[in-house]
Amino acid sequence: MKSKLLPGLLACLATLSFFPAAAWAKDAAAAKKPALRVDPSPVSEGKSALVTSYADIVEPVQKAVVSVYSKKIVRERVVANPLMRQFFGNIPDQEREHKEEGLGSGVIISPDGYILTNNHVVEGADELKVGLSDDREFLAKVIGTDPKTDIAVIKIEAGNLPTVTLADSDKLRVGDVVFAVGNPLGVGQTVTMGIVSAKGRSQLGLLEGGYESFIQTDAAINMGNSGGALVDAKGRLVGINSAIISTSRGSIGLGFAIPINLASTVLQSLIATGTVSRGYLGVSAQTVSAEDAESLHLTKGTRGAMITDVTPNSPAGKAGIQRGDVVLSFNDRPVSSWEEFRIMIAEMPPGAKVKLALSRDGKPVTVEVTLEKLDEKPDELLSGVDVTPLTSELRARLRIPARFDGLLVKNVAEDSPYADTLVPELLIVQIDREYVSDLASAKAALSPGRHLLYVYYRGALRVARIEIKGE
Repeated sequence: MKSKLLPGLLACLATLSFFPAAAWAKDAAAAKKPALRVDPSPVSEGKSALVTSYADIVEPVQKAVVSVYSKKIVRERVVANPLMRQFFGNIPDQEREHKEEGLGSGVIISPDGYILTNNHVVEGADELKVGLSDDREFLAKVIGTDPKTDIAVIKIEAGNLPTVTLADSDKLRVGDVVFAVGNPLGVGQTVTMGIVSAKGRSQLGLLEGGYESFIQTDAAINMGNSGGALVDAKGRLVGINSAIISTSRGSIGLGFAIPINLASTVLQSLIATGTVSRGYLGVSAQTVSAEDAESLHLTKGTRGAMITDVTPNSPAGKAGIQRGDVVLSFNDRPVSSWEEFRIMIAEMPPGAKVKLALSRDGKPVTVEVTLEKLDEKPDELLSGVDVTPLTSELRARLRIPARFDGLLVKNVAEDSPYADTLVPELLIVQIDREYVSDLASAKAALSPGRHLLYVYYRGALRVARIEIKGE
């Protein structure tokens, strides 16, 4: 469970890739597609009789909620004492390892064992075990994860399992009664009750660079609830519990769940392909404020997303979208904010044609755009190696002579296969004697095989050799 006020506070963390995939192979996808039960009707028609118990509604849900136990082997290097080396010679460093265990929850969504949970529940785990409500236990394998939405899909080898029915989370209303079901703090399966406190919560900092559109609830969520079910008063799954904001490491009524409409599309993509591909439009935007409306020739109270920049040769640029355009609807769905618009784009598969209703200088404009695939790692040149163009500011700070230009390495992941060759603040000047001018041309030059890189680092021009293995 992630918390803005207490970094690292995870609903299920102890100590421990809605978005359809692009160009799915239809036959393969159909073969893997789980049979989901969906009831899209609203929870009520505004008229409700007095209810004295929800036991008949909650009981079937409890059978479909599981506990997820994770184990992770952590290895660390223990550096030998310098004094011991002084007296006894070159004593090698030692490696030791220990196990870290975590607890979370999950929701069975198909009778053949597919389970929805949080990415942070299974991230880095070496072993996963699932405990059912009838005390049976199964080893589980990870089908796919998506850190951008904090969704993961795992699977156990079992049949005829109890499942939940999915609702249409877009039809939730603030004030609807909801229940959180999970295994908080390992005490055993627990049900808590509250209401939908808010919808579409974003900019909370719970998913860095991710897609936040949380259901907020005051149903108590604690450590261990992550990945569990948030259900409505009909017992239908409306969300996957994910995080809290708290000053006390416990629930203070600020719980957050991933809407099931978002989670279920990620689920379908992960099951079909193991990854998630997102639509790409190629714009930057901001939410239209009340102060913006008049200058943009909009009627009072108009909501939308104002385009602030358009990437050249992007789908938006090819469709004629301009700076200052205000997006009012996306495929006839009203757009109320930039955050909402961003998720609408990302939920569509690459290659999808979408219709945007715009306001341009107060006049209605409709455009059709064919989305492309979003590059989730726009700065990555090689696996685990991020680069950036050399700016005058960077040149001055790193004291790089004017005669050298190229791409500057800004980050190298520890597990990158190039970590022993490339380091941060190294300037890639040439690839196989061809000067590097931009990321696209550099990527094109790095085909599978061996390459000779001319790099500038700390006052000297050097030669680096790398080998790119083909898939």
